[in-house]
Amino acid sequence: MASRPYGRRGRRLARGAAALLVAGAAVPAAAAASDGGGGTDGGARASVVRQLHGPAKAKNVILLIGDGMGDSEITLARDYTVGAAGRLNMDKFPMTGAYTTYSVDRNGKPDYVTDSAASGTGWATGRKTVNGRISKTPGTDQPMTTILELARRNGLATGSVTTAELTDATPAVLASHATDRSCQGPADMKACPNDTIGRGGPGSIAEQSVNHKVDVLLGGGKQRFDQKITEGRYKGLTVTEQARELGYEVVTDAKGLGRARAGKPVLGLFAAGNIPVEWTGKPAAVGGTAPQRCTTDNPERTAGTPSLEEQTRAALRLLEGKQKAAKSKAGFFLQVEGASIDKRDHAADPCGQIGETAALDRAVKVARDYAAKHPDTLVVTTADHGHSSQIVPLEATPPGLSSTLVTDEGQQLKVNYSTNTPGKSQEHTGTEVRIAAQGPQAERVLGVTDQTELFTTLRKALALR
Repeated sequence: MASRPYGRRGRRLARGAAALLVAGAAVPAAAAASDGGGGTDGGARASVVRQLHGPAKAKNVILLIGDGMGDSEITLARDYTVGAAGRLNMDKFPMTGAYTTYSVDRNGKPDYVTDSAASGTGWATGRKTVNGRISKTPGTDQPMTTILELARRNGLATGSVTTAELTDATPAVLASHATDRSCQGPADMKACPNDTIGRGGPGSIAEQSVNHKVDVLLGGGKQRFDQKITEGRYKGLTVTEQARELGYEVVTDAKGLGRARAGKPVLGLFAAGNIPVEWTGKPAAVGGTAPQRCTTDNPERTAGTPSLEEQTRAALRLLEGKQKAAKSKAGFFLQVEGASIDKRDHAADPCGQIGETAALDRAVKVARDYAAKHPDTLVVTTADHGHSSQIVPLEATPPGLSSTLVTDEGQQLKVNYSTNTPGKSQEHTGTEVRIAAQGPQAERVLGVTDQTELFTTLRKALALR
């Protein structure tokens, strides 16, 4: 009789099909086969891959969002900083897939290019909405429960970190409900008459954010929180003063953030508007630019401006400390946004865009290092939508705006922006974007999914009721 080189388990795995490699381990091809509906067979995939990644439930979730960070933006940052053959921290997740990002119109029909408000609402609530709307339904304009609200109800500590204003679309979708994303402060309510406190609404995005008592709020947007409230219980106070009335410790620089005490909610306001970007350089131009190196020391950033990496470390310390102080066994939910990848893409500014992607990548390392010590932490990194930058051949004469960079490898790289006419803001694109993860339920990001499915992944990982 011929010898049997495989054990019983080995024969089962080998029988009838080739194997795929997932996270460095052999997995039956059937586990990643199509279910015939355009997605992947989540049940079979999860049952096999989960064996490699421990428990199905997460104590903590860290969600990192690169605003406007499509594959082109990631590739550009990789090529410039670590080289074409190098790998960023966000390239090193064991599970990588893609998801679709479209929004809808008021009738629920696809709008193929989303904005940040509708896209953020997708993962925050599990449902799609119209562009410009913050966690409210597309047709009836009713509030939809967010993942952060569910986390709070289930006893988790919660946090939101951004390099934009804390009232900008991506942080806003977690802790507010607004008819229009422009309704950031009490003086900005023109587009949201039914959301005003005088009409029984929840007020501006700034007011709602502190009323939700999110444990850690770090970012820019001091100008919104310095606006005076004109209606309701806190009439006559600024939103910052309202936050203090609600028990927040308010900090405005890196030193203050370092001194912030765990166990008390913290509101960090580090710029009047958006936090200044890390890198600068010449923006793209019609006909291109001379080859340039990016300036990695923006004079607009003072010594007191905390980096996104520093904000992320502080948020983890404060959230963990809050639960320890409360003697709670529950974990936390934290969202971290690299916001100005998008904003510098709009401005056709490759250096600003690359610097912000690199800054988010350092925050990704902080999150992954934390998860290495706390394996019951799910870490996810993704984007809200694609954007306009494209790497093109040096000899190309593309339409629109372009710039030539000299990379750290000493090579020249040309980047082009052509999603709007010169002189106007460059536009988002409707492409699918990357999603990558590690930890409990990370296997759910494999294949091609939709942005709304991220909500389910987070909810299932945290076992939120």
